[in-house]
Amino acid sequence: MNIEKLKNYNQKLLAVLGSILVLMATIGLIMLIFFGITEIRRSLRYNHQEEGILSDEKIDELQKENKRQQLISYDFPRLVDTANLIYIVPVSHKTLSDPEFIDEGTLGLMDMSESNLKSEKRYSKNYYGSFNNLLIYDLNKKLLKKLFTERINFNEINIEYFNDDILVLFKAAETDSYKDGVINLDDFKSLYIYSIKEQRLRQIRLENSDVANFSFVNNSKDLIIQFGLDQDKDGKFDDYREPAMIKKYNFKGCNLIDIVDKETHALLQKTLEGTKK
Repeated sequence: MNIEKLKNYNQKLLAVLGSILVLMATIGLIMLIFFGITEIRRSLRYNHQEEGILSDEKIDELQKENKRQQLISYDFPRLVDTANLIYIVPVSHKTLSDPEFIDEGTLGLMDMSESNLKSEKRYSKNYYGSFNNLLIYDLNKKLLKKLFTERINFNEINIEYFNDDILVLFKAAETDSYKDGVINLDDFKSLYIYSIKEQRLRQIRLENSDVANFSFVNNSKDLIIQFGLDQDKDGKFDDYREPAMIKKYNFKGCNLIDIVDKETHALLQKTLEGTKK
């Protein structure tokens, strides 16, 4: 074979391989940029959800100027009782980049036509977002019930089905306990339970504590609840540095019961400290 032809062939082959490698690198770079931008947007969207609602102090400042910075918005209604056509409508909010005068802006954010409601055929057990209220809508009776008159913030709604009832549960903050200017999930939270059958809202809370976790006891409506204790009194529960306690909530009696008695707790603490009995 002619040496020159072989050299030309090798040069063309290397050129083709080089072009393929450059093309693959370019595609990889584009994909990396795309996924990077997607992740940044997701992160920004998550951080926005965690902003919470403005504190009472911030609200007072805005109202003195007849201004507002957050607007009510409505998530798509979720069917929770198929037989009776009862929906929950999570109420969320949008935070404006700059405050606006109260007599300005858009208020018509709600779209709850019956055609939209009836198109919902299934639902998830948990709903996530940034909410400040919850509406109960009875489509048959054309009744709409607002659960709260005060300002609250929560980000997850749990629906639990029982043979005789449907319970709607969520952990919500009511005050700016952390004093950072917003009411959000860094503040102390209560556990709220709404019974569709009883049309009753329950609040479960402990002073200077945060509802960290909860779970139902087998098939009953009783709950095991973990409360985070604000040991350093800064208005926020730090899961890494502050202790937690567990209690049982008796649904029928509407009361909290200690699972670990005081004597057992004291013995465990002494063991941890190395204190002699």
